[in-house]
Amino acid sequence: MMWARIWAVLLLLGMASQVTAEGFRISDIRVEGLQRITAGTVFNYLPVKPGDEVDFDHTSDIVRELYKTGFFKDVRLEKAGNVLVVVVTERPAISEIRFSGNKSIDTDKLKEGLKDIGLAEGRTFDRSVLDGIEQELERQYYNQGKYAVKLTSTVTPLERNRVAIDINVVEGETALIKKINIVGNTVFEDDDLLDQFELSTGGWLSRFTRDNQYSRPKLSGDLETLRSYYLDRGYINFKIDSTQVAITPDKKDIYITINVTEGDIYTIKDIRLAGDLVGEPEEYFPLIHLRRGEPFARKAVVESSDRVSAKLSDLGYAFANVNSIPEIDEETKSVTITLFVDPGKRAYVRRINIRGNSRTRDEVVRREFRQMESAWFSGEKLKLSRERVQRTGYFDNVNVETPSVPGSADEVDINVSVSEKPSGQLLAGLGFSQSDGVIVNASISQDNFAGTGKKVSLALQTSGANQAYQVSYTNPYYTVDGISRGFNLSYRATDFRELDTADYRTDDGIASVNFGFPLSEFNRINFGAAIHSIDFKVGSVPSTEVLAFQTAEGNSFLDFETNLSWKHDSRDSAIFPREGAVQSLFAEMSIPGSDLQYWKLSYEHRRYWSITREFVVSLFGEIGFGDAYGSTSRLPFFENFFGGGPGSIRGFAARSVGPRDSQGEPLGGNAMYAGNIELLFPPPFQQKTETVRLAAFLDFGSVVDANSYDLFDSNELRYSAGLGASWLSPLGALTVSFALPFRADSQDEKEQFQFSLGTTF
Repeated sequence: MMWARIWAVLLLLGMASQVTAEGFRISDIRVEGLQRITAGTVFNYLPVKPGDEVDFDHTSDIVRELYKTGFFKDVRLEKAGNVLVVVVTERPAISEIRFSGNKSIDTDKLKEGLKDIGLAEGRTFDRSVLDGIEQELERQYYNQGKYAVKLTSTVTPLERNRVAIDINVVEGETALIKKINIVGNTVFEDDDLLDQFELSTGGWLSRFTRDNQYSRPKLSGDLETLRSYYLDRGYINFKIDSTQVAITPDKKDIYITINVTEGDIYTIKDIRLAGDLVGEPEEYFPLIHLRRGEPFARKAVVESSDRVSAKLSDLGYAFANVNSIPEIDEETKSVTITLFVDPGKRAYVRRINIRGNSRTRDEVVRREFRQMESAWFSGEKLKLSRERVQRTGYFDNVNVETPSVPGSADEVDINVSVSEKPSGQLLAGLGFSQSDGVIVNASISQDNFAGTGKKVSLALQTSGANQAYQVSYTNPYYTVDGISRGFNLSYRATDFRELDTADYRTDDGIASVNFGFPLSEFNRINFGAAIHSIDFKVGSVPSTEVLAFQTAEGNSFLDFETNLSWKHDSRDSAIFPREGAVQSLFAEMSIPGSDLQYWKLSYEHRRYWSITREFVVSLFGEIGFGDAYGSTSRLPFFENFFGGGPGSIRGFAARSVGPRDSQGEPLGGNAMYAGNIELLFPPPFQQKTETVRLAAFLDFGSVVDANSYDLFDSNELRYSAGLGASWLSPLGALTVSFALPFRADSQDEKEQFQFSLGTTF
């Protein structure tokens, strides 16, 4: 180090002697030795320019500034008359970084890690930076649990002042957690405590979850979980005394030891409210879920404080502060909880700012908001507004922030940040459904046409069973009050024989109009009217039932239909919801004077509960009934209910559950019920995903002819259980299921594996 300093001083003295100690006025500056870097770049960093005086005191500043750029490994100053000559030697450029032996970490990710410390292809090579390569790469491999990794780097000079860096990786085996010991616990068993941890000693899913690979952040999270576990059960003086992490000499096994002191259990002695309460104290006590004599629970205290804060937020106090202050009595082992309320000033909303909507108009977002500008701030209205925007289906993410207005103590802005997703589709391709077979479709649809929130679609589809053409238009805000209006023109030709049902065909042309009326934030009614022109054709080998219907009713029908429906939707998201419910009641009837006179009534209800961060329970039930009236003898076959297949009772072939005709083909029935219980969860190898969801399910249901059987006849009940997956793929929604039917009739067609891909209309 001493010789390096002496050499630097001598170097500066040598340069200074070339510039001259007396100094001179620079008439020009010339740069020599440049290969890749332009002279202009050097001039930008030089602290002098032509016309300046330069002497010995300035030379060190010039050299220092050029060294600081990192572009040069040598800088020398010379004087040619009154011309300052800067002679440089450039550092080489990194031409390529090559990896070999890396299996666990992709090469691109390794390069990203090196880029963060300044080493990347195209950048200037600095050997001092190269020294940090192994530390950075070791850090990445340590995060993967590979503590035996060995790295060797080689620098190869190339032409044109370039270098290639070769890094050889010997990964070694992944170190796994062999044992987690908790020392000092006497109240709770080790297994009960370790069940709360994210880290574990491994299981059959560890290949995907990697929960048996040590990670410092994960251990910190588990220690906090352990602390919360005790504090939520009254152990207010619980402490984690120390934590030791040991790795075996062969760097294959990791042992974790956690030393704890449990302390005594404390109960709640009293609960008090203090501070500046808004309203009567009695209004707050239902929000405080604490009871005298029960063990102290930090989670319950925090949640009670949050509920009081939320109530104040709904009243406009956006900056309310609710602090819980525990007073510990060591003699009685009890705690007095005081909730100190500081509401602050009541806040107004100054502006609602919307960002990220490059295609969608501001009004499409604003019309879903229930929190208004210049009104009192309300946390509940803001939450409802966000959910309504999310339910439009136009956005992947909707984030809301409420910063205070600078210089104002009683105003907030609401910043809404949205991430738009493609709301239009231009499709021309193939799909496949086990019920319809190969599907050829072409469509142009836009759920958010020109950013207005209107839905427009033009579609055609052809398959072995169906040919369909459709033009539709819906304006969800036909009026400013949220009344919707839609039109639909469609034609569908269906060969029911190709659907493995009774042998007949229908050609159905429809022209319809519908209106929707909002009743409340979550409830809506819809009214529609339609004209149906139907041609009914029997097949080559029709059944007795089909021939009887043709004889009684004819082959061509013109029907005038009306429908009325009610829908309740309180889901937190239209895609993969976690909370809320959606239910609907639908009634349709062909009015008197139609060639076919019938009516149908159906009801559906699906509810979601989030039981943990990853798992969601869903319950679904539906029931339907229909019949003929007037001169029509029975509900038309093509209006019957069917059961089985994806979206119904899985494990049974589509439309195979229910009554059959004289030839043993499915005919459907005029009454049905179905339901399922599902446990929804993300893939084990990807805990957070917006495109994939797995399910374990139990399906049940029945389809009957209510004129011959009781709808709830236990002998007609079918049920199955299995596993399924849903994927929002670029080609459309893909659903896959594997189900085992546990109760089936001899005529039912079983189909354990089922899937559907593509868009149908």
